[in-house]
Amino acid sequence: MLLILEGLQVAYGGIRAVKGIDLAVDEGELVCLIGANGAGKTTTLKAITGLVPAGTGRIVYQGEDLAGRRVHEIARRGLALVPEGRGVFAQLTIEENLAMGAYARADRTGVAGDEERVFTLFPRLKERRKQTAGTLSGGEQQMLAIGRALMSRPRLLLLDEPSMGLAPLMVEKIFEVIRAIAAEGVTMLLVEQNARLALEVSHRGYVLEGGLVALSGESKSLLDNPKIRESYLGE
Repeated sequence: MLLILEGLQVAYGGIRAVKGIDLAVDEGELVCLIGANGAGKTTTLKAITGLVPAGTGRIVYQGEDLAGRRVHEIARRGLALVPEGRGVFAQLTIEENLAMGAYARADRTGVAGDEERVFTLFPRLKERRKQTAGTLSGGEQQMLAIGRALMSRPRLLLLDEPSMGLAPLMVEKIFEVIRAIAAEGVTMLLVEQNARLALEVSHRGYVLEGGLVALSGESKSLLDNPKIRESYLGE
């Protein structure tokens, strides 16, 4: 397995947001993490990337325990996070934002090729490449956030609520790109409020409730699960 969480617990000011979860992501998989607001989904991603300290439990990536590693050290090992809220550099242009995604790379030819790959995935960004990120729409900023993460050539791409706040047509476009990235073999862990979309695009899924894994399995079987259909699909 590329990533393994074993008994992961994370607390904020004495409140346990994640209460001991086990999770695994294999090379080439797209795994989703769904659940209600406050279930611990975003906290889990932040713990993996070192943005919040894990309490007890283990985060094992490529056979190495990431406990105590700093954010930049974890990023250099091939993990890239597309954060909730996009987090683009508003005063920088699209090109400059993409360059920031490749800051740790020295292969200029490869970087230039990856920039063209991002522009192929998101033609709208190419049209606006000299435009500052703060002037883009929410959907365009989400495109840029994903593109910036891809510029690091991640071994594991973490996506936190990519559809949040976007119009339906833009959500459709973003998930088309997620499917395309998955088809290229990029391993992904997706946190998504739209449970149906998340399960339709992923291989396997985990359902978090109150900081614990309530259900897990192949996405197709979760889509057919009566509890999931009632609680998360509105049926």
